Amino acid sequence: MSEKRVFVFNPGPAALPLPVLQQTQEEMLNFRGTGMSILEVSHRSQEFEEVLNSAVERIKRLLGLDERFHVLFMQGGASLQFAMIPMNCADNKKPVAYVDTGYWATRAIKEAQNIVDDVAVVASSKDKNYIYIPKNIVLEKDFSYLHITANNTIKGTQWWKFPETGNIPLVADMSSDIFSRVFDPNPFGIIYAGAQKNAGPAGVTIAIVREDMLERVPQNLPTMLKYSTFVESNSLYNTPPCFAVYVVELVTRWLEETIGGIAKMEEINNKKARLIYDYIDSQDFYKNPVQPEDRSWMNVIFTLPSLELESSFIKEATQEGLIGLKGHRSVGGCRASLYNAVTLEAVEVLVDFMKEFVRRNG
Repeated sequence: MSEKRVFVFNPGPAALPLPVLQQTQEEMLNFRGTGMSILEVSHRSQEFEEVLNSAVERIKRLLGLDERFHVLFMQGGASLQFAMIPMNCADNKKPVAYVDTGYWATRAIKEAQNIVDDVAVVASSKDKNYIYIPKNIVLEKDFSYLHITANNTIKGTQWWKFPETGNIPLVADMSSDIFSRVFDPNPFGIIYAGAQKNAGPAGVTIAIVREDMLERVPQNLPTMLKYSTFVESNSLYNTPPCFAVYVVELVTRWLEETIGGIAKMEEINNKKARLIYDYIDSQDFYKNPVQPEDRSWMNVIFTLPSLELESSFIKEATQEGLIGLKGHRSVGGCRASLYNAVTLEAVEVLVDFMKEFVRRNG
């Protein structure tokens, strides 16, 4: 079997840092001297609780979270959070507010509409096929919360300035850009993220819940659908996805100890994004439709002059070891996902391939 690794641009499950994969491999048969694999270690053991607690503390340090914030490990992906947020956090006397910036935001809205009678879409970029982020949002009511999707993986847009909401808690799906840049967590009542893009493997969801949001949790919710259940049990009410939590701990360790924190990671991500966007903007063969000030650093979408050329581009890129460049099935085109674990070298190789493809096909 070949030892060669490819460059992974998958939108999720996505690239993981090579040192994390190597440590996982090294510890697979004997986790830290236990004589067991991490896949065999009891979730009630001291060894696993140390892993879980380390992951929590590292996430708090990386994001600058104070004692008001609880870091939880859950299952069901962001899709379950779409339902849990209105179930746990909607005040019966207040409507809930959402901003529609595309596919995943739209799904969050639809789920809320199944649960809450009054769901207000206070802003949307649907009028221009979601190629921008709405600005200057005015909240004319006292909403339970305002929900946004921080980065839009399919449409390639990202919030660079979060809405100012006063006393209304912000709630954000940060599945695809958590740990990628510095931001102020204090306005957020809830931040949630499926781990499989920037934080770890598929199978675990990080939910960060501010203390005051727990006061809203209805007592009659099913036990496993209450945020308070996970807070009170340190995410150990039932068996958590132990292996996935373990990898999240390794990723956050890598971010802290190898990268040097989120500010350093942001610098690297800026370089990666600038490299590919500057090239796209310098020629006419590849086109990016997103308004420049709202472009995502995590998901760079682009089209070629024809569907035939796009098909050839994806096929030839795959043959060259550039994996995962096909756009989402709902929009087509191409997409390079530049999550934290995607190296600058990988982006340099991709841009060189793009240039060579133009030379042969332009």
